[in-house]
Amino acid sequence: MMRAKSTRLYSRLAALVVFASLVVPVVLTRSSVAQSSAGAVSADAGAVQDQTPAPASVAPVAKKSLLEIVKAGGLLMVPLGCCSFVAMVFCFERAISLRTGRVIPKPFIKRFFHQLDEEELDRDHALALCEDNGSPVALVLAHGVKKWGRPSAEIEQALTDGGERAVNNLRRYLRVLNAIATISPLLGLQGTVFGMIRAFNDIASSNGMGKPELLAGGIGEALMTTAAGLTVAIPSLVAYLYFLGRIDRLTIDIDLLGQELVDEISAEALAENAKPRAASSKRAA
Repeated sequence: MMRAKSTRLYSRLAALVVFASLVVPVVLTRSSVAQSSAGAVSADAGAVQDQTPAPASVAPVAKKSLLEIVKAGGLLMVPLGCCSFVAMVFCFERAISLRTGRVIPKPFIKRFFHQLDEEELDRDHALALCEDNGSPVALVLAHGVKKWGRPSAEIEQALTDGGERAVNNLRRYLRVLNAIATISPLLGLQGTVFGMIRAFNDIASSNGMGKPELLAGGIGEALMTTAAGLTVAIPSLVAYLYFLGRIDRLTIDIDLLGQELVDEISAEALAENAKPRAASSKRAA
């Protein structure tokens, strides 16, 4: 039942990501193009007004669609778009997987340690509870429960081994975000270099050295890939650093719970707890 719910949740999130990746860029680009077109029209109108009488009407400037902007940026806009989509998908996935309630479920922790304090659990029962829960903290505690009654140093080593595996699972897919944050600016810079080369070649072949508007238009199109690369890289890097910090906080909480388990099931703790019971039985006799 839980797997079915998680599957439906992931499918809905995937649909949301696809919808956002298709709709949001269109809205943003159309609004930015509309603003730039309005600014260009007002500037041209002001220049014409200084030289000649104001015309009756100004012809509207054609707006560029998203496809035209992508084509203007060149072929490298395609991998940049793929990087943007992949980054959004893994950000949503990590945001769900790294929730505190999913990594360290409080109801399980409270019930588990309460039963340990009340001496209602033995090794097999405690191990079954941890394996049935299946959360990262439960799997780490299961490594310690397997060493029930052993010295504290041996239990701590088992918890350390289990914690390393859990942390590796928590850090899954973070390298993808780091790679996208590193590669996207390089792709944008490469697209800009290619665009500059193409712009200068067009000017040289068209004898347009006395026409700076040709050079300005080519440079503007070339810089579009750099802007797209930075737009993808900056959020990816922020998400990568945020998830790393969250994993560090979760790791500290898991370590504290593991130490609390050691204080409950180690040989030293069991011997210490056995002394009050022996004294009370003697008094009762």
